Amino acid sequence: MASLQDQLSRLVYSTEQGDLCPACNEPKNACKCEQIADQERLSQLDGIVRIRRETAGRKGKGVTTVTGVPLSRPDLKKLTAVLKKQCGTGGALKDNVIEIQGDQRDKVRELLQARGFKVKLAGG
Repeated sequence: MASLQDQLSRLVYSTEQGDLCPACNEPKNACKCEQIADQERLSQLDGIVRIRRETAGRKGKGVTTVTGVPLSRPDLKKLTAVLKKQCGTGGALKDNVIEIQGDQRDKVRELLQARGFKVKLAGG
């Protein structure tokens, strides 16, 4: 753990550069932390998109979750919007997991296979 002196002397704003990223100490407009994290996530994927139905933590309401999609974060947002529109339901992108309301596994599988992804239905 850093000493108290090091913790208190960390630069958070510079009049020359503006706000600084706390992770890399670069100006926020030049920070590449998100891109690096996104590339690390993509390198760990096995190329198989997994679709499952989950109800845990949602008061019994079922959602279809899509994990392992080998796309960057902005492309994942666009894919989420397309899936929500095609299924005619709501959803969200949380921690690189696409959540679509309701049991939409078959429809989502068809849509992803049409886009060229290798898809597996996971879970029950």
